Amino acid sequence: MISRLAGALLRAILVVLLVATPSLLLPDVSSDVTQIVALLSIFAAALTIFEYASVYPGIVEFRNAPPFNRLRFISLFLIVFLISMVVRGETNPSAVTDAITDFGTGIGEAIDFPYSPVRQILLLLPDDTISEHVGRVRMAAGISYFISMLTLAVFYFFVRIRNWPLNRGPFNVWVNLPTFDPTTGGDVVARLERDARFNIVVGFTMPFMIPAALKASESLFGPVTLDNPQSMVWIVAAWAFLPASLLMRGLAMARIAEMIERKRAKTAQARQALQPA
Repeated sequence: MISRLAGALLRAILVVLLVATPSLLLPDVSSDVTQIVALLSIFAAALTIFEYASVYPGIVEFRNAPPFNRLRFISLFLIVFLISMVVRGETNPSAVTDAITDFGTGIGEAIDFPYSPVRQILLLLPDDTISEHVGRVRMAAGISYFISMLTLAVFYFFVRIRNWPLNRGPFNVWVNLPTFDPTTGGDVVARLERDARFNIVVGFTMPFMIPAALKASESLFGPVTLDNPQSMVWIVAAWAFLPASLLMRGLAMARIAEMIERKRAKTAQARQALQPA
């Protein structure tokens, strides 16, 4: 119980650090933004403590199947931190911010080609946007997309090479998939495979769908300029992180379906071996 609570408190502190990172690094943060960030931090910390301090599952999937959620957290934190450092370097340059800016510039220019995800998010900006702001958004989008794809590759390595999730012991479906009811909706394997395909398709198309949806909504909400540094950090981070998270979930669902299918095959073989000739 004590170790579980200590782990929940540590996770809550890390979540608070993630939410507060842009406000801590970006210059000229207003008091209103600080208050909103503090409120969101308290809510996120409370949700994390309630989820991980409880024995029973809540809403967080793969809670006891690391490194699924750890990779997602590290990915989002790196995206938010690096983009915030790029923006900070415009007013408070340092050797660290210059190195991150050079890295982001190279990645952004390499990924910015016709019909690429980075090009799609750049097309959101108005035609009269200054080149400096376009370069900032390109850097942020390049960093975000690169880290999200790197996270996906690392998770694929754990699934195929490290035999996730069985490398950490038995896999408990009830704890790790609290929103999945195996007793309804037909065959479990078919449902898991269907969910896996759905998540993979949506995750693959979302980097293109999000800019298209924002562009289509300009008549209702106005053009998306990404001028506000806080908004740019979180919008670009969500644009890259959510698709990668869905792709990871799709890979995880497909892996679990494969495990169940193998277990069924072994059980059937064992029954056939026990049957008299």
